[in-house]
Amino acid sequence: MNNGDNCKRRRNEGFTADKDDGENDDSCSSGRETKKKDLNGIITSLILLDEQEKRDREERNDAFKEEESVMESTHTKGTRTMLEFHSNLNDYYSKIDETDRVKRKKSRVKAATVVATASNHVAEDGNGKSGSGQQRRLWVKDRSNAWWDECNRPDYPEEEFKKAFRMSKSTFDLICDELNAVIAKEDTTLRNAIPVKQRVAVCIWRLATGEPLRLVSKRFGLGISTCHKLVLEVCSAIRNVLMPKYLQWPDEDSLRRIKQQFEGISGIPNVVGSMYTTHIPIIAPKISVAAYFNKRHTERNQKTSYSITVQGVVDPTGVFTDVCIGWPGSMTDDQVLEKSALFQRAKNGGLLNGVWVVGNSGYPLMDWVLVPYNQQHLTWTQHAFNEKIGEIQKVAKEAFGRLKGRWCCLQKRTEVKLQDLPVVLGACCVLHNICEMKKEGIDPELKIEVIDDEMMAEDGLRSVSSLKARDAIAHNLLHHGLAGTGFL
Repeated sequence: MNNGDNCKRRRNEGFTADKDDGENDDSCSSGRETKKKDLNGIITSLILLDEQEKRDREERNDAFKEEESVMESTHTKGTRTMLEFHSNLNDYYSKIDETDRVKRKKSRVKAATVVATASNHVAEDGNGKSGSGQQRRLWVKDRSNAWWDECNRPDYPEEEFKKAFRMSKSTFDLICDELNAVIAKEDTTLRNAIPVKQRVAVCIWRLATGEPLRLVSKRFGLGISTCHKLVLEVCSAIRNVLMPKYLQWPDEDSLRRIKQQFEGISGIPNVVGSMYTTHIPIIAPKISVAAYFNKRHTERNQKTSYSITVQGVVDPTGVFTDVCIGWPGSMTDDQVLEKSALFQRAKNGGLLNGVWVVGNSGYPLMDWVLVPYNQQHLTWTQHAFNEKIGEIQKVAKEAFGRLKGRWCCLQKRTEVKLQDLPVVLGACCVLHNICEMKKEGIDPELKIEVIDDEMMAEDGLRSVSSLKARDAIAHNLLHHGLAGTGFL
C-alpha cells in the first residue's frame, strides 16, 4: 500500500469519528431536555397540590369558625333567655308580694270597720242590753295546725322531733327561752298572737328542710306571708341576740385549749383556727348579675350558677369562731379574705400575732395564714407538711358539710331575697354552733361532702418571714417523727 492510500484511509477514519461525536452530542442534549421537562412537571404538580391543600385548609377553617360562631351565638342567646326568665320570675314574685300586701291592708281596714261598727251597735243597745249583748268577732281563714300541735305535745317522740327540727326538745326549748323577750307578741282585739314556740318552729323547720313557704304554711296552719315574716323575724333575733353569745372569737383561755387540740391533731403548733370558704346558690339577682356569676361551678356542673360566699373559721370541734357572709360568688377565696372583718382586725389590731389560721391553697401565705406547699416536685419534707396541714383543713370542710347537711336550705336556691340572705345564713351558723355545743348529732343520711373548686391565690406569698416559718415547721414535723408515712 502506497502513501496515497494511507492518507485516504486516515481521512475516512477521521470523518467517521467526527460524525459519531456529533451524534453523541445530539443524544445528550435531548436527554437533558427530557429530564428538565420531567422536573418542571413534578414541581408544577407539587405547587398545585400545595395550593389545593391551602384551599382545603381555608375551607375547613371557615367551616370551623362558622360552627364556633353559631355555638357562641346559641350560648349567648340561651344565657340571655335564662336571665330574662329569672328577671321575669322575680318580677312576678314581686307583683304577688305587692298584691298580697294590698289585700292584707284592705282586709285590716275592713276588719277595723267591722269592729268599730259592732262596738257602736253594742253601745247603742244601752246599759241593760250591753250586759247580755254578744261581741262580734272577726274570723280568719281556718287552717289546720294539727301537725304542729302533735309535735308540741310533751309525749311526742324525741327521735321524730329531732328528725324534723335537727335538734332535741331541750335544745329547742333553750332557743325559745333565749328569744322569748324579743319575738313574743301580745294578743290583739282581732286575733291571738302566735306562740313563741310556734314562731321558732316555723323558722327552724324552714331552714332544716328548705321546703317552699307554701308547704311551711300547710304544716303550721299559717298564711304564706306570715311564715315568710316569721322566718325573717326569728333569724334576725338569732343574729342579734344569740350570735354575740354563741359565735365569737375565743378568749385567751379558749385559745390555749384550741392550740393544744390542733397540735394534738397535726403536730403543728400555735394553730387557732381552720378556715374555709363555701358557696351558697342563689337565683340570678336583678342587679350586678356578673358579680354573682360562679364560673367554676358553672363549668363543673354545665349549668349556669350564681352564688354568694360564706367564709368561716372553726375550732377543733367544728364550732364557728368567725364568719364573713354575703360577698359575691365571682370573688376568689383570697379576695373574700381581704374583705373580711377578721383580716382587718389582724392587719390593724394585731389580733393574730404569733398564731396561725390554716387555709387551703386558695389563700395566700401570710404572717397569720398558713397554707400548704403548692409548687410542683415537692420534697419529702414538703409532702409531709401538706399531709399534716390537710388534717386541719379537714376539720373546717367537715364542719361546713354538717352545716349544709343540717340546714338543707343552704343546698338549694331559696325564695329569700338577696338583701335578707346574710341574716338567714348567719342564723344557720349560730344554730349550727348551738347544736355542736350541745352535742346534737347529725343523721348520717344528712351528711354531705362539700365541693368548692379551689383557685390558686394570685399573690400566693405575702410574707417572706412566714415562708421561713413554714419551712421550719415542715422540718420539725419530719425530723421529729410527726409527719407520718402517707407521703411515701
